[in-house]
Amino acid sequence: MNPKYPVYIISKGRWESRLTSKALEYMNVPYFIVIEPQEYEDYADVIDPQKILTLPFSNLGQGSIPARNWVWEHSIERGAKRHWLLDDNIGMFYRFNNNLTVPVTSGTIFRATEDFIDRYSNIAIAGLEYYMFISRKSKTTPYRLNTRIYSCSLIKNDLPYRWRGRYNEDTDLCLRMLKGGWSTILFHAFLAHKTTTMTMKGGNTDEVYTDGDERMKFAESLQKQHPDVVEIVRKFHRWHHQVDYSGFRKNHLIRVDNYDEIVKKGVNNYGMVLRHLEED
Repeated sequence: MNPKYPVYIISKGRWESRLTSKALEYMNVPYFIVIEPQEYEDYADVIDPQKILTLPFSNLGQGSIPARNWVWEHSIERGAKRHWLLDDNIGMFYRFNNNLTVPVTSGTIFRATEDFIDRYSNIAIAGLEYYMFISRKSKTTPYRLNTRIYSCSLIKNDLPYRWRGRYNEDTDLCLRMLKGGWSTILFHAFLAHKTTTMTMKGGNTDEVYTDGDERMKFAESLQKQHPDVVEIVRKFHRWHHQVDYSGFRKNHLIRVDNYDEIVKKGVNNYGMVLRHLEED
C-alpha cells in the first residue's frame, strides 16, 4: 500500500548520506528526489535517474524555498490534489501505538494519512511528528490539530499560499494557513526519525546556517512575520521562538460531503488504523 499523492524529497549535497531516499527505498515507496543541476551526476551514481528531478536553477542562496515552490508547481502540473514534501535527512519511519514505536516497512502510513485527511475539506497541511518528541511513556492522542508541521508534509495544492522567507518557513506557512481559517493536523500515530538540524553536511547548512547557530535570527524573523502569536524565549541555553496556537482552536475539521463513501473505501488492510484515528 503506497501513497496516492506524489512524494518529493528536496536534497542538496547529500548524495552520500541520502537518508530519506534510503528509507523510502527500503519501504518500496515511489518518490522523486529534487536536486540542483550541478549535482546530477553525483546523485545519478547512487539513485535511479528516473527518480531524479533537476531544478532549473542552482545556488540561489535562498535555502530550500525556491525548490519547495518549484515542487509545489510541479505537482500541480501532474494533476495532483496534494503532494508530499520531505526533507532529505529522515532515516526511518515508525508507527506509534500502545506506547510502542514500531519501524514500518511499507508506505501504508502515508496512504493512511492521505485517506484520513481526505475525509475533510479544510485540512491545508498534514504531517508526521518527529520520533524524538514521542517516547514509550508518552500519553498522547493519535494526532494534534492546528499546530506546526515540520520536515514531512502533505500539502493541499489549490491554496493561495507558497513558501517564503529564509528562516522557519515551515512554521510561517502553517501560521498563514491557520490564520486563513484552514486546519493543520500533526500525526502522533506515525513518526519520522529526522536527524537533528546542523548535524549533517549539506542541505541548508552552507546557505542558511552561515554563522553557526543563528537561532536568534530565526526567532526574530518569525516574530516579525507574526508578532501577534510569536514571542522570543530563552530555553536550554538557546534562543527560541514560542508560538501561541490557542487562537486557532476554533478551526474545526469539516467533513466532506461524501465522507461515508470514503470511510467504506478505507475498510481494507489499514482500515483499522483509520478507524482508530477517527474514534480517538
